Amino acid sequence: MIRTEALDRLPVRTAVPALERALDDRGVAVLCAPPGTGKTTLVPLVLAGLTGDGPVRRVVVAEPRRIAARAAARRMAWLLGERPGGRVGFTVRGERVVGPDTVVEVVTTGVLLQRLQRDQELAGVDVVIIDECHERHLDADTVAAFLLDVREAIRPDLRLVAASATTDAEGWARLLGDAPVVEAEGVSYPVEVVWAPPARPVKPPHGMRVDPALLTHVAATVRRALGEREGDVLCFLPGVGEIARVAGQLAGVDAEVLQVHGRAPAAVQDAVLAGSSGVRRVVLATSVAESSLTVPGVRVVVDSGLAREPRTDHARGLSALTTVRASQAAGRQRAGRAGREAAGAVYRCWEQAEDGRLARFPTPEIKVADLAAFALQAACWGDPEASSLALLDPPPAGAMAAAREVLGAIGAVDAAGRVTDRGVRMSRLGLHPRLARALLDGAAEVGARRAAEVVALLSEEPPREYGDDLAAALRTARRGQDGYAGRWKQEVRRLSAQVDGAGSGTGTGKSPGTGSGAAPGTGAGSRSGSGSGAAPGTSAGSGSGEGRSDDAVVGLVAALAFPERVARARGEGAFLMVSGTGAELVDSSRLRSAPWLAVAVADRPAHAASARVRLAAVIDEGTALLAAGQLRVRGEEVRWADGDVVARSVARVGAVELAVRPLKQPDPELVRGALLEGLEREGLGLLRWSRDSEQLRLRLAFLHRVVGAPWPDVSDGALLADPGAWLEPELSRARRRADLGRIDAGQALRRLLPWATGEAVRLDELAPERIEVPSGSRIRIEYGGEQPVLAVKLQELFGLAETPRVAGVPVLVHLLSPAGRPAAVTADLASFWQDGYKAVRAELRGRYPKHPWPEDPATVQATRYTSARLKRS
Repeated sequence: MIRTEALDRLPVRTAVPALERALDDRGVAVLCAPPGTGKTTLVPLVLAGLTGDGPVRRVVVAEPRRIAARAAARRMAWLLGERPGGRVGFTVRGERVVGPDTVVEVVTTGVLLQRLQRDQELAGVDVVIIDECHERHLDADTVAAFLLDVREAIRPDLRLVAASATTDAEGWARLLGDAPVVEAEGVSYPVEVVWAPPARPVKPPHGMRVDPALLTHVAATVRRALGEREGDVLCFLPGVGEIARVAGQLAGVDAEVLQVHGRAPAAVQDAVLAGSSGVRRVVLATSVAESSLTVPGVRVVVDSGLAREPRTDHARGLSALTTVRASQAAGRQRAGRAGREAAGAVYRCWEQAEDGRLARFPTPEIKVADLAAFALQAACWGDPEASSLALLDPPPAGAMAAAREVLGAIGAVDAAGRVTDRGVRMSRLGLHPRLARALLDGAAEVGARRAAEVVALLSEEPPREYGDDLAAALRTARRGQDGYAGRWKQEVRRLSAQVDGAGSGTGTGKSPGTGSGAAPGTGAGSRSGSGSGAAPGTSAGSGSGEGRSDDAVVGLVAALAFPERVARARGEGAFLMVSGTGAELVDSSRLRSAPWLAVAVADRPAHAASARVRLAAVIDEGTALLAAGQLRVRGEEVRWADGDVVARSVARVGAVELAVRPLKQPDPELVRGALLEGLEREGLGLLRWSRDSEQLRLRLAFLHRVVGAPWPDVSDGALLADPGAWLEPELSRARRRADLGRIDAGQALRRLLPWATGEAVRLDELAPERIEVPSGSRIRIEYGGEQPVLAVKLQELFGLAETPRVAGVPVLVHLLSPAGRPAAVTADLASFWQDGYKAVRAELRGRYPKHPWPEDPATVQATRYTSARLKRS
């Protein structure tokens, strides 16, 4: 029996007629409806014709998370007086509850992506609703782009709705071809904002780490809310670890403490969404509870203000979640949970002044995530560059380049970026391409079941209490009875069936409206690369796991998934990955004595030199070479290291050296390149610079600045940009650092003088090394500053009225006392004799009575001698 009264209470009902008109007219629409209005539950039922008088249509609702998909389907089925699997069903990874009468199917965006790749027409589907599009998950953005492609090319009748509570409505409307925006008014209850910052400053989030002091404060705020307010409390925390920690600190509260996150068992999720049975509840949740579902009984929200977002270090091949400040949009969504059923309150664990500085919306996942899976989806769609896909934000070029490199290495795309048959098969496994490679190639080595066991561990990281040893984690999962072990076993069954029943895998990868098919397979076979080492305990390609230990199997499959993270020990728990990144184990790890590791999970904290290993498996050198064979090279290396030229023959896999021997007769060109590398690193000081050489360089720099061409640029950058113009032939004859030290830099610089134009002979005229002063002395000019400097004893300039000039530039005269100490500085001698000399004379004549101090220096002979000696001469 349809629960008409409950349906009639949903505020979004008033916007449904406008939505239906928009879809009738344009086929696309953006629906903006506040939380709790029924956009996720009522709208699909109306568009499917299950309420009202409309025609029956097949509707697919795409949700970003499994928990939301299950909850939405169960809620809609309840409104119809049914159970899921009737007219409303759902499909998430590993679970499908639909029947022959299903009209509305709720799926995750990942499931819809897989469905689109298999059936681009979406035969039998009339309407697709992309829910919570404001969260900007990569799968949702990709689904929207593919669906717009489908509508334009082969299904103009397919109706498309982008629905959200808080979104960039204008942006989505433009993306959907100037789609109408339909807004629903919410009947939300008032939510009081209580600012509850910690009493003392806490450390900002750092990688995955959250300051324990903040978690203690959050737990205290929950206790405060329980004492000050009525109703259940919903507390938002960034991750599973933080939820467990706060739950431990809430022991003894007069309420039932529940934990909701993506890894929570379905039974726990259902219990939370079913509502209280009379006992007050505290629900600790990640961002999965922000939208798409209502937690009954909640009147209070406690918001930690933190969230988790993906980050990828493409240079090091490391991907991880990182803790960030939640956006303003997320804060509004979270606060709205308290006003779904009655007036409520939100306790925000930060200063009110900080709120305005928060980001308006979450960072789009396409900007920060690993794009290998997206690139494979785009290649299967027939658009390897993703250049023609309608996306709110284009994928970053660097991230796409890194993704295509990964896909090429595992044989998923060919040299032109077109998907291979192997790549199509990988895309249909519902795994990241790296894990798909590990499953397919691992199955060929150890059998489908054992490969699936390891890949299932890698696809959802085990709980921290399982430890950092991947093989030990496998054994724990096999005998475990917890929620993780249950999900792991279900995933093992799914993956085993996929490998055993998939055959060789074929597909056209055709884009709607095009006739281009997928490129033929690249012949990548069961292994990528050409490593010669065999996996432990068997010959390569045996396809049998018999006789191999769990450690050997786990290590091989993990290494196949992450070949660039294969790492060799370098002592005291430190390792070097073949990517060139250092890796370190915690002091208590049992893996510290391993000679080689296959690192499955690692993150690199900000400002840390090495990555921190969180999950890894022991392997031997043979397994390392088998998995990372495409990175194995042998060749001559001549480079600058430790202050000199190092020449050697090296066999390596990536950055890890396997064998090294000295090279007696290195290639002269390679030696020259190493010497240039040394000059760039350590500077031109490696050459022999006399005082005259240094002065010559300063004189040339002065002329280049003041006169310009044809006088050469002698800066470090200019000299190193064309070393052959001035350092040859000495550079080509050099073999080591000592040979550089024998090159006369001054003689080399003279090769750069403008000899061809004849200007070189004017060097001493334009920028003389010395100037003759009235006393007859030839004084050196210093060219290091903005103006040339002439440092001379004051008495030697008697009679000189005008300041000397060099290349038209007046020199800066440093007038010295008879003892050679600075007495005055001037660029205008005439002014000095008139105004400044009297003061200097008054100050110094008493100190130096033996030297001449005439009242009128213009009428006296310049001298470098004392008055007595001057008289004698």
